[in-house]
Amino acid sequence: MESVHVDDTLLFILAAVAVIVAVRWVAERTGLPAAALLTIVGITYAVLPGPNLELEPELVMTYVIPPLLYNAALDSSLLDIRRHSRTVISLSVLLVLATALLIGVGIDLWVAGATLAAGVALGAAVAPPDPVAALAVGRRAGLPPKLITLIQGEGLLNDATALTILTVALAAAKGDGFSFPSATLQFFLMAAGGVVAGVVVAYVIRFLRPLRRDPLTANAMSLATPLAAYVFAESVHVSGVLAVVIAGLIIGHDSSRHSVAASRLQTTAVWRLVDFLLEGIVFLLIGQQLPTVVDELSNYSTSTIVTAVAVTVGVTLILRPLWLVLTQLLPRSLHMRLGGEADAAIEPGSAEEAARARDLEKALTGREVTALSWAGTRGVISLAAIFTLPPSVPARDLLHFCAFVVVLVTLLGQGLTFAPLVRRLGLRANKTDEARERNEARSAAVEAALDRLDDIQAERHDHVEDQAIETMREQLKIRLERYRRRLDLLEKADSDEVPTSPQYEAALMVRRRVIEAQREELLRWRDAGNLNDEGLRILERELDHEERLLPDRSR
Repeated sequence: MESVHVDDTLLFILAAVAVIVAVRWVAERTGLPAAALLTIVGITYAVLPGPNLELEPELVMTYVIPPLLYNAALDSSLLDIRRHSRTVISLSVLLVLATALLIGVGIDLWVAGATLAAGVALGAAVAPPDPVAALAVGRRAGLPPKLITLIQGEGLLNDATALTILTVALAAAKGDGFSFPSATLQFFLMAAGGVVAGVVVAYVIRFLRPLRRDPLTANAMSLATPLAAYVFAESVHVSGVLAVVIAGLIIGHDSSRHSVAASRLQTTAVWRLVDFLLEGIVFLLIGQQLPTVVDELSNYSTSTIVTAVAVTVGVTLILRPLWLVLTQLLPRSLHMRLGGEADAAIEPGSAEEAARARDLEKALTGREVTALSWAGTRGVISLAAIFTLPPSVPARDLLHFCAFVVVLVTLLGQGLTFAPLVRRLGLRANKTDEARERNEARSAAVEAALDRLDDIQAERHDHVEDQAIETMREQLKIRLERYRRRLDLLEKADSDEVPTSPQYEAALMVRRRVIEAQREELLRWRDAGNLNDEGLRILERELDHEERLLPDRSR
């Protein structure tokens, strides 16, 4: 790595943050994925004169990948992933294994000087899609929740599968060769150990629940958790990435029970910032690796380079849609049909069983398979993984280039065309159904609150408490009536888009303008010297929370 002065490094970081912010602004207004735009900016900078930052694989694998995966796991639904577990496992484990093995065999057969273990290491590096670009575009384009869950679940677990395969392949490359039985055993041991390590970390965090009541302490613990899970798992020689994901899924699932509101609000905001900056930096880094990987190719003939790239890119792009289509055609008895969900404890002959049987027949449609096939963008973990290869691995420089080409082809090719493809396929979430589900849940929560008020009223209390109970009851009834009117409007909707009510929109407008008037008056008090800044911040925070509770039109 080039020696860069401290001042230059600081300027580079500030410039990177400025570029990330500017690219986000462009992405929001053009609909283009920020990941692809940042990669293009990184490539442009890399070919210009000046210092470049080379990707340090150990740094990325230890300090960048765990936080990104942990935050993604916190935002995921453990129940949804479990509901679609067969599909997620098919894509994140079996497809990754097949990709790694096919690329390994192809490299071993058609690239002179390469070995099977080296080829499998390359295959493992490029096998896991990075869902960041696909999810960003998919959410903006309104992909159905099931596809979002599949992309998200696959992205969480495939990195663990790939890195475990990579570890096994590297061990084989340093030893006597690649043994499939030995590699399989080592893979399952590392994966199982990673799951156990993640569960242990999650339950340790749960045990420390009293400390999480303070928002600052909760934030510190949350930021440290992915690093602790990774280091703990790696120290006992199991999958650190899988430990991070499992810990994140369990902690995210239990967050409502084991943390307080103030901690959750602050932790969510902190992780959004961390995620925003880390993702931006890693995609800039991807583009800046171009000179490094190109300079390494001087010892290889053009035909060797073309063959290696063709095998790697070809398997990566063709196997995914082929896998999705073939999995659709498998017999139902194999329980691998995409779109089917995991069995539940349902009484035989019941209505639930009949509904369950119908659900099992609902495989993914052709349009959904097409969208999933094109959601296979690769990212920084592919480059970080391939850069961990030791110099003793045959054709190491060529493998670097192959991985870089796969990342560019998928990130730019698929990333930039995914949104137009989704729009052309007409895949959109039913916003009306989503809004109806949320409003039904809101109504149920208010009814539970009214029931709790009845319980409180049945207890011994004084007249003042009676007044407080009645005041709260009237407020809850007004809220419940509002939710029910909203539900009636949603029930009458005849399209996928959320219908608007003039009364509903007017109420939101009035509440926002009232909050704005209060905020302006508080500022006048502060400027006139009638309210100090500390008091202003406390009162403004109250208004901020009130404004944050106002739903947008889709909710």
